[in-house]
Amino acid sequence: MNRHRTAASVLLAAGALLAGALTAASPSAAAEPPSSFRPGQTPGFWTAERMRQATPLDLEAAPGGARTAPAAAALPTRVPPTSPTSVMAFPQAGGAWTGGGAVAKTSGRVFFTFQGRTASCSGDSVTSQNGSTVITAGHCVKYQGAWHTNWIFVPAYDNGNAPYGQWSAVKTFATDQWAASEDMNTDVGLAVVAPLNGQKLSQVVGAQGILFNGGYNKRMYSFGFPAAAPYDGTKLVYCSANTGKDFLLTKDHSMACNMTGGSSGGPWFQDFNESTGLGTQVSVNSFGYNFLPNTMFGPYFGNEAKAAYDKAQTS
Repeated sequence: MNRHRTAASVLLAAGALLAGALTAASPSAAAEPPSSFRPGQTPGFWTAERMRQATPLDLEAAPGGARTAPAAAALPTRVPPTSPTSVMAFPQAGGAWTGGGAVAKTSGRVFFTFQGRTASCSGDSVTSQNGSTVITAGHCVKYQGAWHTNWIFVPAYDNGNAPYGQWSAVKTFATDQWAASEDMNTDVGLAVVAPLNGQKLSQVVGAQGILFNGGYNKRMYSFGFPAAAPYDGTKLVYCSANTGKDFLLTKDHSMACNMTGGSSGGPWFQDFNESTGLGTQVSVNSFGYNFLPNTMFGPYFGNEAKAAYDKAQTS
């Protein structure tokens, strides 16, 4: 998941038009605070075929912050990397993760419905008081003023298969700043998922550590399930590089990476151990600039992200 906004487009994952009906938000949703939501769920909605068909949607940001989505018919079309309106052109700095370990289970694909379309992002199970918290990007829970529905997390997603089950969100969260104005500096979202077969998420797949206000300019690993060409969403992909600081938005991390749409919300780790697959999560895949190819950006986990996390983990 990476995106370019204003010279940049924000990549969200989205895809095929729904042939079936969408579930409306729960009646209790209106009573929720502005930064949280109870997404409606349609039982059995996410079949293997529907998950395979959930494809990325490039969302472009215009100067001034306004964002618009291209028509559904244009979804399969990609702009050549040399075009001034290119949305993705990262270097081949990443590859399929074959190391196994904890990250192969804690990382997964996120699926939801967005404006009548099936969509996907990435996410990660993180340690929490409730043992049921997934962290992702803010635009993977809410975008263009609307909260997503039919929201599920599929850890260790495998080409339509869910080896550890589909975990349905009972409540989703975003930072106050993202919920109010979709501020790219705080593009952080979370979900609390319901138990499955009597067990909590962390009991089944484990959970990664998380850190706030951890600083900049460190070596990090980024993971996700990119689904836009040249990827197809079937594999966990990673990048590893020394990170820097965004020179425009000022608060975001930057990393050389080639992941594309669908990897949005995937975790960034510092102190990552390749042998164990464990690390400390300090960001998520968020966006990219079209005038600065081969670079991905992720929000700094500061006080805003911590406040959202605290709401989620105690929910």
